[in-house]
Amino acid sequence: LGLIGTSRGLSVAQEFRAAGHEIRSVCDVDATRRQKAQQELDASQAHADFRRLLDDAVIDAVIVATPDHWHAPAAILALDAGKHVYVEKPCAHNIREGRQLIEAAERTRKVVQVGTQSRSTPVLRQAIQQLHDGVIGDIKLAKAWNSQRRANIGHAEPSDPPAGFDYELWVGPAPKPAFQKNCHHYTWHWWYDFGTGDVGNDGVHELDVARWGLGLWQQPHRVAVVGGKYFFDDDQQFPDTVTAAFEFHGEQGVKKQIVFEMRLWSTNYPEGVDNGLEFLGTEGRMFISRRGKFALLGPRNQRLEQRPDQPPRWDVSQHLRGWLDAIRGTGTLTAPATEAHLSASLCHLANIAYRVDHTVHFDADQETFPSDDAASALLTRPDRGEWTVPSEV
Repeated sequence: LGLIGTSRGLSVAQEFRAAGHEIRSVCDVDATRRQKAQQELDASQAHADFRRLLDDAVIDAVIVATPDHWHAPAAILALDAGKHVYVEKPCAHNIREGRQLIEAAERTRKVVQVGTQSRSTPVLRQAIQQLHDGVIGDIKLAKAWNSQRRANIGHAEPSDPPAGFDYELWVGPAPKPAFQKNCHHYTWHWWYDFGTGDVGNDGVHELDVARWGLGLWQQPHRVAVVGGKYFFDDDQQFPDTVTAAFEFHGEQGVKKQIVFEMRLWSTNYPEGVDNGLEFLGTEGRMFISRRGKFALLGPRNQRLEQRPDQPPRWDVSQHLRGWLDAIRGTGTLTAPATEAHLSASLCHLANIAYRVDHTVHFDADQETFPSDDAASALLTRPDRGEWTVPSEV
């Protein structure tokens, strides 16, 4: 195995190593982090440029755990190099690159699993099966939330990158601004060119489960968002407060809805959990969380005792094992690129609706915004030299 990106990637790689798999090579543009990961994983090779890892014919599969703006380009290059890919969520920085990832996976016939590990969590899988079996009737709406207190990233002036940090390679396919110290190592999440905000960072897990539970296998046709920076006075570009509504045309044209709420300044959590979901059906409602909290109510709030019998455990190990089993031909993926793209697109659509400041109408079949130039401009990003994902992919 090869590891590309050693922040979140280090903990993912440690799961593989604990299961007896060799991490042959690690890659990171930060020399300090690269050396630390090589030592902790006992890797025989370490590179600043992940393309050197892709040249290694001994490596069968790679973990892509870079910042969001590198997810799809790095994954596509790995697929074209003949590697199977585990890529962190969201699977792409924008909607166009998510579609390109699907096309690359189909073209190369390699196995792609995306890091939305709720799909492999037994307690959630059992709860979703109950929903699909009709335990609360016809489900019309799912409400998801991400409520937590994030840190203020402050204000920073442009400066020189630190020694041992390859800023050109870090920026890669994104537009290249002047270096700012509060835009690097995790805080890149809050910048348009590099991240997808906390909607795409943490909210993608709940939005993925919401779509899964509703049985939706397509994009929404209308998205409305209100929000802004209500709390933080700092350099981050994404909002700290969001309410997003997604309307879908389901099977036979039946409409369904997802509502997503995000508050990054809160210390009080709905239903006592920072991240959770509520499904509302014609015969009741279900509350679930990634950490195993569960409640099921029937008509007139009658409490039903049909709790899943699986342990309340949300971790990545089973998700990773499923990827390896699929590579060996002994298992089925739970979060392939096709599913991950649909869920990541919810995050992208919410961010687009926020940035253009109006309700957006989406052609789900063509993945376009008819007669909306402002929204259309955000479906992809400008090319930047050698780092661009080829348009023919």
